[in-house]
Amino acid sequence: MDTLPAALPPECAQYVLTLDCPDTPGLVHRISGVLLEHGCDIIDNRQFSDRLHLRHGPGHNHLEPDGHFFMRLHFAAPPGEETFKALNGRMEELAAEFGMRWALREHGARRRVLIMVSKFEHCLNDLLFRTRTGELPVEVVAVVSNHTDHQRLAEWHGIPFHHVPVTAETKPAAEARLLELVDAHDVELVVLARYMQVLSDELTRRLDGRAINIHHSFLPSFKGAKPYHQAYARGVKTVGATAHYVNSELDEGPIISQQVIEVDHAYGPEDLVAAGRDTECKALSNAVRWHCEGRVIVQGNRTVVLR
Repeated sequence: MDTLPAALPPECAQYVLTLDCPDTPGLVHRISGVLLEHGCDIIDNRQFSDRLHLRHGPGHNHLEPDGHFFMRLHFAAPPGEETFKALNGRMEELAAEFGMRWALREHGARRRVLIMVSKFEHCLNDLLFRTRTGELPVEVVAVVSNHTDHQRLAEWHGIPFHHVPVTAETKPAAEARLLELVDAHDVELVVLARYMQVLSDELTRRLDGRAINIHHSFLPSFKGAKPYHQAYARGVKTVGATAHYVNSELDEGPIISQQVIEVDHAYGPEDLVAAGRDTECKALSNAVRWHCEGRVIVQGNRTVVLR
């Protein structure tokens, strides 16, 4: 666990700065210099410079120099809104100079999360338990489902439950209702915890970068429906789960977290389903936590996770 430097009083503010930009000599010095100017002290630093990048497209399918820089800084600062405003102003200047994407947030702030689920409850139950015990820095503001099976579970946790049934005919209205709930609850992240409906391209664009799905296979293997049955047919010796950002391509979004477990020839399809539940829960909870702690940076169709 990060500890507060002795030089700063316990009432000081703590922030997380996440950024990425083209790699430039002296960049870390400039960033740390801004913090020093405002009396800040670095508690934890994670950084990565990506020297190679895979290029796709006509005539391209190879690694070539990229030189992209990623950083997550956890630091302490003198208390007060003025310091936060001043840091934002200086970071805007650096962003303009270096072509930087960045975000500055209060450390430990709980992100507002909406969970979507269908029939399977294990990922929902795990997320609610980890939230209740303080393991996840989130506030679950709503649970949305196309079935009513888990209404009592959500309400036992004191969380509003919304039944939004989906058919081919009602799908546009159902997705419109979901967006209404996202806006009404000021949702920062949507989590698909075994929500077994494919989102439309329009909806995935609206939720770009703020929707995480759990797929019950070790992607890119066994995409689509019934991946455990596909795995059984291939006689695999490990099964796994993949948490990824949602995009318009089914099960193709940038991968955040993966987990695997060993199996053998004695496992039937239903045994694989049972064995895979723990991997699904762990991969999804890791992805949610890392996203909400500002540890995940998306670059194209891949992520850098600074942990």
